Amino acid sequence: MGTDFKDVGGKEKVITSSIYAKEDLGIYPEAIQKALRYLQEKDFTQMEPGVYEIRGKDMYAQVFDTLTEPAEKKLPEVHEKYVDIQFLASGREKLGFAPDMGTCEVSERIPERDLIYYKEVENEWYICALPGSYSIFFPNDIHRPAVAFDQPETIRKVVVKVNVKLLSN
Repeated sequence: MGTDFKDVGGKEKVITSSIYAKEDLGIYPEAIQKALRYLQEKDFTQMEPGVYEIRGKDMYAQVFDTLTEPAEKKLPEVHEKYVDIQFLASGREKLGFAPDMGTCEVSERIPERDLIYYKEVENEWYICALPGSYSIFFPNDIHRPAVAFDQPETIRKVVVKVNVKLLSN
């Protein structure tokens, strides 16, 4: 699969790849490298759902099972303080993606979870995720996780949250 930097409207990019790709992790900031190594080293299908600290509250993994649904049942979301590394351990999902141009209407803001839901988003496209794949969403990346391919299915997801302040270290 390899790393894929896709242009969206000029300067925005989404990073998607596989933990099985033979790529040089050195192309990423140190904090992202650490998160990706964590994903490579664990068998998340054998772990209990929960939150696992990697570097305290600055970097942690959320392991959970969720049901994919049609896109219209999933709200697009964005974060301000954390980068999301969304990893699929089992199942199949589509992830919606669009650059945040500052024009979307907020549906709900949950500050304690660093989560903003938008009512809708323009110029969205989808990433198809299979087990072992990950996508990195930065604070300017709107994303819509757990969208069903054809039929809803239960998937095992891991979201590694990386505090943006770690990216400058």
